[in-house]
Amino acid sequence: MADAKVIPFDDDRSRAGAVQRPARRRSAGNRRKSAEPALVREVKTLPDRAASQDDVPVTQEKREPQDGGLERRIAGGLSFLRRRLTGDYEVDDFGYDEELTDQVLMSLLRPVYEKYFRVEVKGVENIPSEGGALIVANHSGTLPLDGLMMQVAVHDNHPAGRHLRLLAADLVFMLPVVNELARKLGHTLACAEDAERLLGQGELVGVMPEGFKGIGKPFSERYKLQRFGRGGFVSTALRQGAPIIPCSIVGAEEIYPMIGNARTLARVLGFPYFPLTPTFPWLGPLGAIPLPTKWTIQFGEPIRTDGYPPEAAEDPMLMFNLTDQVREQIQHTLYKLLVQRRSVFF
Repeated sequence: MADAKVIPFDDDRSRAGAVQRPARRRSAGNRRKSAEPALVREVKTLPDRAASQDDVPVTQEKREPQDGGLERRIAGGLSFLRRRLTGDYEVDDFGYDEELTDQVLMSLLRPVYEKYFRVEVKGVENIPSEGGALIVANHSGTLPLDGLMMQVAVHDNHPAGRHLRLLAADLVFMLPVVNELARKLGHTLACAEDAERLLGQGELVGVMPEGFKGIGKPFSERYKLQRFGRGGFVSTALRQGAPIIPCSIVGAEEIYPMIGNARTLARVLGFPYFPLTPTFPWLGPLGAIPLPTKWTIQFGEPIRTDGYPPEAAEDPMLMFNLTDQVREQIQHTLYKLLVQRRSVFF
């Protein structure tokens, strides 16, 4: 994998340092006429009615979902902990840990997704229920939170609960802790071999072709798509006959408004950019808290590639046209969503 050809999903810089590598109440009976006073009849029937209302099946039916559910959650948690301690769990060849993702990592991301960014999802029906597909999205926000939110959006809203496997820049796999978490979440290096292998296995793969050019662009250029490289993602989709699904994300641009870039400091630290925002680094750690913007993620109609011959993946004109088609569809949807948006935060 050391000499793997890397798709230029993010930028054109060298990747020599790249790291290798989901009881119904009973009836009281028929009422019969009687000569007894109504009050007497009522008193006589009280015990039967009380027994009917308080009988065991009804009480159990009300209590079991709570008690049983709690017991099942506790038992499931203990079982999960035992498997982690004994090593009785599986990861795939890329390091993806589906159980850890579902049980822990998604649970940590979900409050940010639901309560903080209040993500609204549209067009999830355009994602196929099975088989390989490539989701291509715009990239923004200074830090790559948009990719994580897109993962939660697919997993929690798709009827099949599909997992999105993101192709990430090599820098992700050079950072301690971040490297391990990314692998566990199903991220892998943005190279042609890994992408084709995942699509061939029927996985849902996500890519953000703007890369660092998109995520690190100044706030004045928000929602203006940067160059999509040389169309490597289109070539990959053509080889596997996988549909390309454009995805537009609104809201991420404003979480860290980048008003400056300390390029000298970025070179010293080995980063593609060092952001200066209205709050960072002036407020210290508090400045690293993203603004609580309101997000919308829309998945567009698939662009099919299975009708092209195998040699189409080597046709530069076709790749250019398909790349431009995907880019224009994402950009058009971004403008449409921005017109519909009433507020950045509400």
